[in-house]
Amino acid sequence: MASIAGTCPLGALHRNSVSENNRKNSVVHYEGLRLPQRTQMPFSLTTVPSHYISASSSSRCRTIKAMASSTVAAPKREKDPKKRVVITGMGLVSVFGSDIDTFYNKLLEGESGISLIDRFDASSFSVRFGGQIRDFSSEGYIDGKNDRRLDDCWRYCIVAGKRALDDANLGQQVLDTMDKTRIGVLVGTGMGGLTAFSSGVEALIQKGYKKITPFFIPYSITNMGSALLAIDTGLMGPNYSISTACATANYCFYAAANHIRRGEADIMVVGGTEAAIMPTGVGGFIACRALSQRNEDPKKASRPWDKDRDGFVMGEGSGVLIMESLESATKRGATIIAEYLGGAITCDAHHMTDPRSDGLGVSSCITKSLEDAGVSPEEVNYVNAHATSTLAGDLAEVNAIKKVFKDTSELKMNATKSMIGHGLGAAGGLEAIATIKAITTGWVHPSINQDNLEPSVTIDTVPNVKKQHEVNVGISNSFGFGGHNSVVVFAPFRP
Repeated sequence: MASIAGTCPLGALHRNSVSENNRKNSVVHYEGLRLPQRTQMPFSLTTVPSHYISASSSSRCRTIKAMASSTVAAPKREKDPKKRVVITGMGLVSVFGSDIDTFYNKLLEGESGISLIDRFDASSFSVRFGGQIRDFSSEGYIDGKNDRRLDDCWRYCIVAGKRALDDANLGQQVLDTMDKTRIGVLVGTGMGGLTAFSSGVEALIQKGYKKITPFFIPYSITNMGSALLAIDTGLMGPNYSISTACATANYCFYAAANHIRRGEADIMVVGGTEAAIMPTGVGGFIACRALSQRNEDPKKASRPWDKDRDGFVMGEGSGVLIMESLESATKRGATIIAEYLGGAITCDAHHMTDPRSDGLGVSSCITKSLEDAGVSPEEVNYVNAHATSTLAGDLAEVNAIKKVFKDTSELKMNATKSMIGHGLGAAGGLEAIATIKAITTGWVHPSINQDNLEPSVTIDTVPNVKKQHEVNVGISNSFGFGGHNSVVVFAPFRP
């Protein structure tokens, strides 16, 4: 139960107390779970009987008197170079490989990375496709002995992390000349070493506890990505992990930036990692009725905001940023890619899987992120949306965006998940990189499979074909089970 709650995308479940007649008319939020019989409702979605996942919650949101605060005075951005946070490196592992430019070029081309699963025999599964990574190589980043032992979740993390360090001109020789107590690591995950965990349980059941590998616990627990990366590089600054389901990576960016702003670190290696395309992961999400079942056409399955969407598509990988104080970056002559202006995290405080029906959690998170960034809503002209391709979740996010941005005529909003699937704890990391590449290239990638757009989605979703767009300020949204909301704000670096 804990693994599901920690990794599913934001969703909602009806309770059995709702009568069948009321069920058809009730207004619910949901981002993930499917009904056997699909019912489309405004700002609502599918449901799952409560015997799948139960949680006590009132059917209505509790009234919150303290609404999201509004910016009264003109917002002021941070000027102190010790507190300004810039991006000096990026690294990833994705369904499109481990090269940043290749990854973004594939996105710009509108290429789908979704295919039939062949990592295990999925022929008996009702969902047989996902954003499975193939031909992954850790050569030059992990020694062979450890590589054979590690769960893919940690292999992806180490490779993405080291590639990000290299991109920031922080290779091992450079790191060895620096004060490593001032450099931290914060890479989170929703599910952790799921293959290692599943293998350990299988060994226990089939052969007894004496046959459990000593690596069972260390390679299962969620903090091990940050730990292994630090052990490998000698980085001794703040080091831990965060696990907030599909909001994980954004939570990490927010926390890491605050370590820098408080003077606790000069540099942070930050992001998310996930490797859940394996029997337990896929089977668990099938049990949640969360996934698209478009087995006959996998590349068309992930279709955010399209009327024919029927669930999300699983993905995997890792996305890592090097976040650094402007003072540190300037002192070492680093190339500055973009600037992190701010972020925010909120909780719906409502239900384990249902978002608030009033949308306050998401809209207030966006508002608070802009306040933290010193940005007015009018300055934002790009949103990398959470947009998972679920019936109600996609519309709930759009409605929250409309609450904050009154004029969306100049806004571009796209869905990276339409091409790479939902990377769960890694999603925010991969999408932050896509957001930053939009800033640096002046091109925003399309949201593919936009064949029959929901009429209420009046924001430009960049349907099917990339668009040239100079990003002034961009935000990246991530939301997760438990009511976890997170938004981060990036912009071009201007001295």
